[in-house]
Amino acid sequence: MPPPAISRLSRVWFPSGGIAAAGVEDGHAKLIRAGFLRPSHSGIFHMLPLGRRVQNKVEGLVASHMEDILGASRLSLSSISAQSLWEKSGRFQNIASELFRFSDRKHVAYLLSPTHEEEITALVARTVKSYKELPLRLFQVTPKYRDEFRPRHGLLRGREFIMKDLYTFDSSVESALETYREVRQAYSSIFAEMKLPVLAAKASSGDMGGDLSHEYHLPTHLGEDRVIRCDSCDYVANEEVAESVASDEYLPKTEIKVWRGITKDRTKLVNVWYPAQTRLSGGGKVRDHAESDINIAEVKSVVPELDAAVEDADSLWSAATAAGTAVELINVVDHRLQAAICNNNLEAAPDGVPNTSVINRKVDGQSPLNLLRIHSGDNCPQCKSGHLKAEKAIELGHTFFLGTRYSEPLGAVTSTPTAGQTAHMQMGCYGIGISRIMGAVAEHLADKKGLNWPVAIAPFSCVIIGGKDATEEDMAEVYRHILNATRMEAKHIDPVLDDRQKPLPWKLNDADLIGYPIIVLLGREWEASRHVEVQCRRVGFKQTVELADLPPLISRLHTEL
Repeated sequence: MPPPAISRLSRVWFPSGGIAAAGVEDGHAKLIRAGFLRPSHSGIFHMLPLGRRVQNKVEGLVASHMEDILGASRLSLSSISAQSLWEKSGRFQNIASELFRFSDRKHVAYLLSPTHEEEITALVARTVKSYKELPLRLFQVTPKYRDEFRPRHGLLRGREFIMKDLYTFDSSVESALETYREVRQAYSSIFAEMKLPVLAAKASSGDMGGDLSHEYHLPTHLGEDRVIRCDSCDYVANEEVAESVASDEYLPKTEIKVWRGITKDRTKLVNVWYPAQTRLSGGGKVRDHAESDINIAEVKSVVPELDAAVEDADSLWSAATAAGTAVELINVVDHRLQAAICNNNLEAAPDGVPNTSVINRKVDGQSPLNLLRIHSGDNCPQCKSGHLKAEKAIELGHTFFLGTRYSEPLGAVTSTPTAGQTAHMQMGCYGIGISRIMGAVAEHLADKKGLNWPVAIAPFSCVIIGGKDATEEDMAEVYRHILNATRMEAKHIDPVLDDRQKPLPWKLNDADLIGYPIIVLLGREWEASRHVEVQCRRVGFKQTVELADLPPLISRLHTEL
């Protein structure tokens, strides 16, 4: 068998080095400058060869866990879905504004799928009839589409993105929950192989449905979510469902503030009343509160139709009342404030709108409303002795136990062991954002010099650069030495020669920008003693070694990065 062809950068097109760095450059800007991608339209990007290599590696790593660990079968569903299916499932009205919709020449309504629960359920309902055919696990890696109102942060919030989604079908709740547990373990393995410090957080199921879900978050300052975790126990939750021990005390003489909101149909005006200051229990320090401290998820728990995207509701209030529309005013009151105190201060009402609707308890009538966001240092609700830490994070994946949320309306039914009886399938869906991982890693690991890829998903795990005294044959010798000696000892071995006709300083700067995990330099000591210099900027590693010692060093670094 002939030896494998040598990978050479001269054979890969990537327009790096042609864009000057901005004063403050985030990871997305580095992806563009390094030649991984280019913007096409708002929230839509062309993936260039280097970016495609990263995407392929993320896809391959995720797919291997789906197939080898979970035994799932891979398929590819059409990106076009029938609007009628979404109407039948009851999900269309809730997310219609985020869908790309169109009609064919026969005026049949379709949409570009942001996810595929309806289509996969309809497919399985037509195909699977017996409990003996279950459990069934099907996954795909496909483009998804969402008409984001405000695309931002590049690949983190785009209108076209690549996603892995796994759909599972079981004959019983017990079997479905066991599947859920197995998938969660697989997700932990996936992110561990990428060497990413991902947090698995209890989460809300939202419009997806079901009553059990977890999100998988990468902590970063650019994150749009907030994750709450305890410093003493294993409590981790998304802010929407996180709880804390309500230990803050209201200072009776302090100001009472109001935050204004409005519902999506513009018929309900919302006042959210909260204390300007609270004191930590036990006579602790005073904490000041502003509008940014409002817990929107808590407000939506009692006013679910609140339009959380509206940042300034005052003008909408005026428009709603000026139009003569019958509007209702809802006063939502933090548990630290007595309703009587608030009623004496309800002056933020338009003329002619009565102050009649006061909410100061949750829907269950028992739990108090905590309208202030959880802060770092709050007490943990699980272990009581620990303290919570609140941090921004990017969601990379989500797991949902759906139960019969889709199988009932779409008729996914199988026979049961009891003759003559049928049951709806128990479903789960499990997503991982492939392109989002690429954007999140760029943000999380980039430094001033450039990107920093984990070995598992780097475009190339190791780049070999020759100095002025190193020939192409020398670099090829080092390449084969690394490949032949390490292939059986470490995963993700993927070296490449930088044989482009560029000066050495340019190549080294470009290698830092692109973010190869390992650089092997044939510098001054190569010609004299056959020593090479190994660099790993991410961990501050630099060492000169003999050629014979290079493979074990490369193998060790591959396991660490």
